[in-house]
Amino acid sequence: MKMNIKNPRFRPLSRPFIPAALAAAVLAACGGSSGDSAAPNTKPGYLGTISETTYDGSSNDLLTAGLGATGLAAAAPPAFADPLKPTAAELRRTAIHTNYRAMLDMTASGGYGTLYGPNVDAQGKVTTGEGKVPGTEYIAFADDGTGRKNVTLMVQVPASFDPKKPCMITATTSGSRGVYGGISTGEWGLKKGCAVAYSDKGTGGAPHDLMNDTVPLIDGTRTTAAAAGKAAAFNAGLTATELAAFNTATPNRFAFKHAHSGQNSEKDWGTSTLQAVEFGYYVLNQRYGATDAAGQRLKTLTPANTIVIASSISNGGGAAIAAAELDTQGLISGVAVSEPAIEMPANPGVTVRRGSADVAVTGKTLVDFTTYANLYQACASLAPSVSTSPFAAAFAAGFASTALPIAPNRCASLKAAGLLTASTTATQAEEALQKLRAYGWEPESNDLHASMAAFEVSPAVAVTFANGLSRASVQDNLCGFSYAATAATGGVTPLAAAALPGMFATGNGVPPSGGINLVNNLGKLGPARDFLSVSDAGVADWNLSGALCLRNLVTGNDAAAKKLQAGVQETRRNGNLRGKPTVIVHGRADALLPVSHTSRPYAALNKKVEGAASKLSYMEVANAQHFDSFIGLPTVLPGYDSRYVPLHVYLNHALDAVYDHLASGKALPASQVVRTLPRGGTPGSAPAITAANVPPLATTPAAANAIAITAGAPALPARPKELCQTTHRHRRPPGTRGGHRPLRRPWARLQATQTGDEPNGQGQDMEPPCGGSTGGAVGRGHGALAARRRDCGGAGGTAHRRAGQHWRTDGAGRQDLL
Repeated sequence: MKMNIKNPRFRPLSRPFIPAALAAAVLAACGGSSGDSAAPNTKPGYLGTISETTYDGSSNDLLTAGLGATGLAAAAPPAFADPLKPTAAELRRTAIHTNYRAMLDMTASGGYGTLYGPNVDAQGKVTTGEGKVPGTEYIAFADDGTGRKNVTLMVQVPASFDPKKPCMITATTSGSRGVYGGISTGEWGLKKGCAVAYSDKGTGGAPHDLMNDTVPLIDGTRTTAAAAGKAAAFNAGLTATELAAFNTATPNRFAFKHAHSGQNSEKDWGTSTLQAVEFGYYVLNQRYGATDAAGQRLKTLTPANTIVIASSISNGGGAAIAAAELDTQGLISGVAVSEPAIEMPANPGVTVRRGSADVAVTGKTLVDFTTYANLYQACASLAPSVSTSPFAAAFAAGFASTALPIAPNRCASLKAAGLLTASTTATQAEEALQKLRAYGWEPESNDLHASMAAFEVSPAVAVTFANGLSRASVQDNLCGFSYAATAATGGVTPLAAAALPGMFATGNGVPPSGGINLVNNLGKLGPARDFLSVSDAGVADWNLSGALCLRNLVTGNDAAAKKLQAGVQETRRNGNLRGKPTVIVHGRADALLPVSHTSRPYAALNKKVEGAASKLSYMEVANAQHFDSFIGLPTVLPGYDSRYVPLHVYLNHALDAVYDHLASGKALPASQVVRTLPRGGTPGSAPAITAANVPPLATTPAAANAIAITAGAPALPARPKELCQTTHRHRRPPGTRGGHRPLRRPWARLQATQTGDEPNGQGQDMEPPCGGSTGGAVGRGHGALAARRRDCGGAGGTAHRRAGQHWRTDGAGRQDLL
């Protein structure tokens, strides 16, 4: 059969999957046996001792640790029998409870138990069961023999796994959590009968207690560093002399693996995800592989007959992308990720446009935009324009009171440092908010800054990543920061005795967490909790000096800055997904990982690098943000429930889409904007979500929502007037990549027209057509654009749209969001 590969309407399947049983039959028909050609199933050399535990699906299970859907919905897991010495089984149960709930809105009105959850089966049907999954769990360290890496890998094989229809997904942990941090992603695989391969990617919630010199083991239990030796999940690596000196100078401190391993673990997140897949293949072939005459298990299940989807969310999603780029062996069949942390190249050659002008700053790395947020977010949260956003009033009451004016002091200190020019707190706050907008945050993110600042998200992430990327030791106290328990007044204090033993299960690896807080060692009045510390000028300004130091590591040229910048270089992605079918979903309002720094420019980069070979579909979900769990806190964060929908629903849709494409050839949904419907109602008591709030991905979206990729010449079709003038930069075509010839016509254009009719329960923002004016907004709403587009000028069509947005990506790497 001859195929016309130039026909853009014809797209063959990315890989021909041959079920394992069929593969064996074919071999036999050819005069051989599976044993004649299959290689012996050997254990990867980097794997340590493998523990194996089988769960019956009743008293205990893979997904819920025996708690079931009802137990996961409970606010707290069962208590430890001995809080000072929890067992490994108790820690596992609490870890699953904590990490599952940390990722999702666990309220029934928010979708738990109806749209997702253990009792919702693989087809989306709500059942009356508890959703427990029987099967076997395998855990081992991946290390280089030194005991310094000790990345925890885990493979779960459900009892429903069918070796005649083998599949596996990855669920690398999100954030800086431990190995169970990906359990809510793994749920999809377990329900589907797929093995799930997990990696903690060199992070984890359990610290090295430096004062008492105790460390966590692989199962979360603790022992002394001396007793653990190379079996420690993490040891800060100080000599006895260094440890004694450190404890004398800075007592009661803790070291965390992501920050203080000295490994720059992020550079290896893709590698550790691939190792988890290899671990998965090893386990599956030990269980189901054919045997040779000597009884040796063979590699019967291989990439040729097994579907493997790299998946996860946030940092774990970024790890899946990295793994796909690094996958020279073809271990991964496809990719389905949500809100991925993607480190773009320094000069990707892509442009993001929204409105009639390019976004000035895009494609920055996580440590870059997070250290920037750390400077301005606390001040910006006081802006009058966001005063009705979730937690804004509480933030002002807690951080801008007469007794404790920390946020206004940050505004004033920014002014004194020459970083703001306005004169009053209100105008300084608006200026700070605009700086965030100008640095790449979407207007839809405006309403999230107050809650992000109140929860210390930016300083926590900035300090952790700055340490990790710099390969800093805990004894470096980078920029004067350390981790310790603190008293209500802010001073360092010993940690409560019962807090540390369970931190493997309850910690997130990025303090503040589990009773351990971020400390400024350099406060004028002595070490204190970061936001309560006092500057050299005697002002409590949320430690601006520390924030400026962190920012200098990104932008400066001193030795410390160069060290961090070298670490960043090791983490950048290249955009080459090797032709793997991929679906990325991302919430447009994401304030932690802004879309213009992550998924949007990466989609453009992938198209630039792979051209017509690209099989990436990008889904941008309106009214969605980074933390689904925040939606489930209506009494703490009223307004999240009425404004935002759970992005987790779309991760599941993405996994369904990629699996169906790989298994049966069903077309991937085209890139699109997903028009969700917020629940509306009264903030804090929004009506229950229904399927109507979260419409499915359309295989062929309506023209108003489509992001259509068209391969061809660089000529642009006629565009409506709102697009205004754009430039199309002709470039030399990319060179040969991955064995492919250079494309003769490497340019492509990707365009979506968005109507902007997004109900938000508070009225809609009306946007004028080109040449018009609003004459005032109709309700501010959470999706309000801070800056109205004015007369576009130029020539073009005459079609007008409310809040119209257009998105175009061409093969030269331009991506326009207008």
